[in-house]
Amino acid sequence: MRGTKPHMSPDPEAVANLAAPGWLSMHARAEWDRVMPILTERRILTDADLGGLENYCIAIGTVREMEAHLQEHGHVMQDIEGKMKRNPAVGIQSDAMTRARLLAAELGLTPVSRSRPAIRDEEDEDDLADLD
Repeated sequence: MRGTKPHMSPDPEAVANLAAPGWLSMHARAEWDRVMPILTERRILTDADLGGLENYCIAIGTVREMEAHLQEHGHVMQDIEGKMKRNPAVGIQSDAMTRARLLAAELGLTPVSRSRPAIRDEEDEDDLADLD
């Protein structure tokens, strides 16, 4: 996922402020409710993007759920032999953070992704053609 990402621009087929799917966890639904108005206002979210938004919200929900688990149980635990080992929730949370960061960039929810200029209209595509 390195390199130049495509720029975002308002889409005439952008979806309106949709309710969160009922099957999302409490934390994932809270993230949906937080970002949906932002994406609706920018008019960049289409039906084709809803799966990515769902996955982003699931990842954020997982991060928050694992943080609650880690706050309660700690980052390390004893195995049956009495040896200290990393709580598996640390790895789950780390993976979810990575997924959330990547998906947030795809959705235009990071400072860098928001700073990219919008895609120009197709009619402005070839500025050099007018130089004849």
